[in-house]
Amino acid sequence: MRKFEGYEHGINLGGWLSQREYTKEHFDEFITEDDIKTIASWGLDHIRLPIDYNPLETDSGEYKEEGFSYIDKAVDWCGKAGLNLIIDLHKTYGYSFDYLHNESGFFENESYQERFYRLWEELAKRYGDKSDRIAFELLNEVTDKDYCDPWNRIAKQCIQRIRAIAPDVKILIGGYYNNCIEALEDLEIPYDENIVYNFHFYEPLIFTHQGAAWVKGMDTSFRIPIDATYAEMAKSSAEQFEQMSILFDGFDPDAHLSELYFERLFEKAVKVCEERNVPLYCGEYGVIEQADPEEILKWYKMISSSFDKYSIGRAAWSYKEMDFGITDPELETVMDRVIKLL
Repeated sequence: MRKFEGYEHGINLGGWLSQREYTKEHFDEFITEDDIKTIASWGLDHIRLPIDYNPLETDSGEYKEEGFSYIDKAVDWCGKAGLNLIIDLHKTYGYSFDYLHNESGFFENESYQERFYRLWEELAKRYGDKSDRIAFELLNEVTDKDYCDPWNRIAKQCIQRIRAIAPDVKILIGGYYNNCIEALEDLEIPYDENIVYNFHFYEPLIFTHQGAAWVKGMDTSFRIPIDATYAEMAKSSAEQFEQMSILFDGFDPDAHLSELYFERLFEKAVKVCEERNVPLYCGEYGVIEQADPEEILKWYKMISSSFDKYSIGRAAWSYKEMDFGITDPELETVMDRVIKLL
């Protein structure tokens, strides 16, 4: 399996140009060049930059230069700091991974899809000539499996239109169930040699999202230790958010979480990528800051060891805030040790 060179150890800038208020004050203050310098000082090689369409487009689809200016800043700051950059379209007109955003119709409406293609053409015109240090991620977290076929069609069409402008830029594609690792095999065969398969990984979800207010059915006071048995995790998963316990099948019910858990779940995706000769990349992973800091550190040790075993590039979620902030006060006692594992 090929490595995603230059994108092996990174972090997300979640909450800057996505999933927050779209105001000049927020854009100017949430992330500055000093933050980029800090990230570079950690020894990382890249940043994943989630962006929503809203700062870049009016309701009618006209482009807003002020919005693009913040991407320009990120490109400039990363260039000076020696960091590569992934531009991730986190939300497009008519679709968001978060149902609370009230975006719908993208997979059924050709005009919404055309707007998606045009936005990527615009991004390609502006940044595609920097393919030595910038990559594109088409869309964050396709949700329903029913979207699999239309997403394959839309992604292929979008890649073709980007390629007419930026023939060699790296393009990341993820599958359904919110970039589930198991969905990668249902992606179409890579369009060309510059495609990267992308997944997100927050397993076991019952640990990484314990007490998460946005998870349907989750008791916000619920907590579970990292050394709970697989049987206990499976039981709690069913009780808290009706998650299928399939991700614990095949493990000794009385055993505890270890590197073996992550390695087994990675194996199938690694095999798919080896067969298709495509790099594998994890664009998001992390633990909610409500978990015990020392247990968060243990989780990072396990998953980082497994990433390294298979040479999987990755970007942790997230640099600050967003309930997973590496630099937030909740992780102060373990932050320096976690950073070494990113």
